[in-house]
Amino acid sequence: MTRFWLRVLRGFGVLPLPLVRGLGAALGLLLYGVAAQRRRVARINLRACFPEMPERERRRLARAHFRVFAQALLDRGLVWWGSRARIERHIRWVDLQHFEQAAARGPVIVLAPHFVGLDAGGIRFSMLMHAISMYSHQKNPVLDRTILAARSRFNRPILLSRQDGMRPAVRAMRRGLSFYYLPDMDFGARDAAFVPFFGVTAATITAPARLARITRATVVPCVTRMTKDGYEARFYPPWEAFPDRDDDEPATLARAARRMNAFIEERVLETPAEYLWTHKRFKTRPLGEAKFYG
Repeated sequence: MTRFWLRVLRGFGVLPLPLVRGLGAALGLLLYGVAAQRRRVARINLRACFPEMPERERRRLARAHFRVFAQALLDRGLVWWGSRARIERHIRWVDLQHFEQAAARGPVIVLAPHFVGLDAGGIRFSMLMHAISMYSHQKNPVLDRTILAARSRFNRPILLSRQDGMRPAVRAMRRGLSFYYLPDMDFGARDAAFVPFFGVTAATITAPARLARITRATVVPCVTRMTKDGYEARFYPPWEAFPDRDDDEPATLARAARRMNAFIEERVLETPAEYLWTHKRFKTRPLGEAKFYG
C-alpha cells in the first residue's frame, strides 16, 4: 500500500503546479475534518501562542494551516522526484549572498525552522553544496528508503539523526561542511533549555549554540515559504555573537535558545499558517507542571 501511494505522489510531480495546489487545498480540508488528533494539537498550540486572538480566527488559521500542509505534502512529488532544472525553477533563493559570504569564511549553521516548505528548502540546499543535515528515520522501511533517496540524490549530504550525537557533526564541520539544522522541535529535556516561545515555556535544544561555539561556525537563518509558483527560500543576515559568551554555561545556552525562539516568532507572525502547528511543541514540561496536551 505504501508503494502505491508513493507512486500516486510521484505522479503529482509531473502535473502543473496550480493543479497540484488546488488538489492539495481540497485534501487539506479533508484532513482537517478527519485528523482529529492533529487538529486538536494545532488548536491547543494556537490557543497557547495567540491567547488574544478570537477563537473564530484561530479556527480559521488552523484550517489554513491544514490547507498549506497538504499542498506541501503533494508538492513532494516535485521535490522528491523532479528534475534539477524544474526544482531550480520552482524553488528560488532570496538573499543567497548572506549564506555565500558566511560560507566563504568557514562552516555555516543554516537554521531552518519547521515551516511547511522545510523539505523543499532542504532539497534545494542539497543542490547547492555537499553539506550535513538532520534525518529522523521512519518506522515504515519503504517510506524511509524513499525519503533517504530523495534527500541524497544531489551532492549526497551527510544525514545525521539526533541519536548520532554532536561528534559526527563537529568532525564534518571542521572539514568545512555546513549544517542545514532544524532547531525547533521538542526532543525532551535533555540538552535543552526551558525558554519562552510565544510566551509559553518550551524545551528548546541548545545544540546550535554549542556547535557554533565548538566549530566557530557562523549562524545564518533560512526560512522557506510557499509562493504561487513554488517556494521561496530566504536567507537572513548572519547572527553576530551567537552564543554571546564562549562557554556552555546554562545561562549562556538559555540566552541563545531564547534568541533563536524570538527570531522564529518573528517569522511565524509573517506567515502564521505555514508554521508546523500540528507538532507537540510544548510536550516536555518543567518538573512539576501538568501535561500540556492532556
